[in-house]
Amino acid sequence: MNKGAIQRFAIWARNELIAQVSQRAYQYGITKEGCGEANAVTVGGRALSGDEQKQRKELVDQIRSKGYTQVMEEVAYTWFNRFIALRFMEVNNYLPSHIRVFSDSTGAFKPEILSDVLHLDLPGLNREKVAEYIESNDTEGLYRYLLLTQCNALNDPLPRMFEKMGGYTELLLPNNILKQDSVLGHMVADIPEEDWTDQVQIIGWLYQYYNTEPKAVAFAKNGKITKEEIPAVTQLFTPDWIVRYMVENSLGRLWVEGHPDCGLKENWKYYLEEAQQEPEVQAKLSEIRKEYAALNPEDIKLIDPCMGSGHILVYAFDVLMQIYESAGYSQRDAAKSILEHNIYGLDIDDRAYQLAYFAVMMKARQYNRRILNGENTCHVYAIQESNSINRAHLNYFGAGIDDIEKNAAKMQLEGLLDTLTDAKEYGSILNVESYNWELLRRFVAAEDTDGQISMD
Repeated sequence: MNKGAIQRFAIWARNELIAQVSQRAYQYGITKEGCGEANAVTVGGRALSGDEQKQRKELVDQIRSKGYTQVMEEVAYTWFNRFIALRFMEVNNYLPSHIRVFSDSTGAFKPEILSDVLHLDLPGLNREKVAEYIESNDTEGLYRYLLLTQCNALNDPLPRMFEKMGGYTELLLPNNILKQDSVLGHMVADIPEEDWTDQVQIIGWLYQYYNTEPKAVAFAKNGKITKEEIPAVTQLFTPDWIVRYMVENSLGRLWVEGHPDCGLKENWKYYLEEAQQEPEVQAKLSEIRKEYAALNPEDIKLIDPCMGSGHILVYAFDVLMQIYESAGYSQRDAAKSILEHNIYGLDIDDRAYQLAYFAVMMKARQYNRRILNGENTCHVYAIQESNSINRAHLNYFGAGIDDIEKNAAKMQLEGLLDTLTDAKEYGSILNVESYNWELLRRFVAAEDTDGQISMD
């Protein structure tokens, strides 16, 4: 793997994308100095379409809430995330259409999706729109439309990576993306195609290197690291040998000690045999191993509470696959079961969570070609905090639930909201009480908006 090329690309791409999305915002009269009228119908003498008006207003609202710099950074990263995900999928032939989005079969920056557009079978594709772009010889416009349509089509199988388009993120898709010196051109040309076949490695390294400059800025300043800066300064990609050592001597040991004849440990380079024990210790271990011997593969639960981009989870998937196969499962059935029963992950970083989700789903796709049918997902999550929730709004929930249950639900929700205050600062060290989750789900599912409600 050419880590130098990956590092140079990620650092450059971040700055280039921020500049490009800022340029797009400028085209709609939005700069660091101000946004103008949120409900503008024209910009610079040009009339905006209905969609553009809606998207521009969403963008202005976001900037007024979060600040210009943060929004530009977020949108730049969203596009970086989607670009690297699409690149990984096309190189490994995981796209449902099996048509490349950025390159051709030789690996050159010549999108197959353009040359094969007349034969393209893509959910949501409007043939009349395609014909309009072709007739007007607007190749750039056609490609932008196809790229957005492809991202939308992946919302069904990978909803947590490819959110439905149509908002302000779509408005800020960079210009001139078909040029050789664009982010897409450099991504295809600068990183060898074979590096994209080692999924979690390249996904993790790209994310760590993308954070190089924000990390340096955070460390250089005098003062406390803010919770917004914690991900950049703590997301360090765990080297492969450490991941293997950890997983083989935890998950792997659990299974081997209960199933000593499975023959799996011979495949594990970093597995350590247990040292000789005292007789009383050996007796206790024998009891524990009887419990392990009764385990079925689907009984095992593994969690990485600080999962980053999912390196440990992805190798755990491989080890679990070996365990399932030793128990007689097919790879197809095992992949579905591992997603459903075995692997769990948490992180404070929304960006890392998306990558971990993507990496685990791609690992499942490696073993089961039908895993991206929209019916499967995995148990990885970004910890969310409750700071912005207006607790007065709890009064609008619980319609149809009797007063005793309603009051119990409100009390429990208050406790949960207290626990999750500043949760992105504390992360997985938080201790969440076990509440009546079935009651809370019924409570929040039943809104009471039939009567008089306040503006908020």
